[in-house]
Amino acid sequence: MLCAVALFSVMDTCMKLLSGTYPAMQVAALRALTSLPLVLAYVGWRGAFGAMFKVRWGMHLMRGVLGIAMLSLFAFGIQTLSLAEAYSIFFIAPALITALSVLFLKETVNAARWAAIVVGLVGVLVVLRPSGAGMLTLGGLAVLGAAAMYAVSAISARILSRTDRSEHMVLWLMLFIAIGAGALAAPHWVAVRASDTGLLCALAVSGFLGQLAITEAFGYGEASKVAPFEYTALAFGVGFDWLLWNTLPDRYTMVGAAIIIGSGLYLLRHEGSHAEAEHP
Repeated sequence: MLCAVALFSVMDTCMKLLSGTYPAMQVAALRALTSLPLVLAYVGWRGAFGAMFKVRWGMHLMRGVLGIAMLSLFAFGIQTLSLAEAYSIFFIAPALITALSVLFLKETVNAARWAAIVVGLVGVLVVLRPSGAGMLTLGGLAVLGAAAMYAVSAISARILSRTDRSEHMVLWLMLFIAIGAGALAAPHWVAVRASDTGLLCALAVSGFLGQLAITEAFGYGEASKVAPFEYTALAFGVGFDWLLWNTLPDRYTMVGAAIIIGSGLYLLRHEGSHAEAEHP
């Protein structure tokens, strides 16, 4: 999981660097297009091409739309936000997933877990600034929207995993994002500079290997024990912000991140203890 978080932090750093030159929708398209050859090679290695068309098309298409929205919103947000600020806001995703599980998965969420979700949302407001000119910036709202898209996508992935292979889920997600985001970005496409080749290669490799690492992490470890390591992304974000842009998070970001992480850890611990009670 630590490897996955580190790799995704590299991927996000590449996206932030690219977002200074290319439109947000094009960055989303480049994210999928560069990873697609690696994904195709992986699906072939796993021998999963045979049944790739026997899938739930509606669900895959919906995940593609959500993926396009998530990546483009995140790319737009990090044009103005530091990685630490973006990660702090994005950490609300676990709480949103818990809330959405009530609507879509018919799971039961008690009062304590609802309280943790509300506390997490308060943390997001702190990061977005409770007062002053910085309150509710477009960049912050864009990352919040990306977190919401990610949460809905995660719920749909849970439902889809009951019938479809994980290789097909990754394949069709990348294909739909590449096609959809590419088409939307085409009218304002900026010619890719040769000097950005290394950055695009790093984007492709880090995104692909990060996906494999996180799949392995949740495949071999209990979710309630593995998931908290996602919060180490804040440390990686602070490190890249300082190394590349010489910026550090302010007190609002740190306080808000602490609130969000605290509520997320409570939710994960609660779900872990609940699972242990059901399966002693």
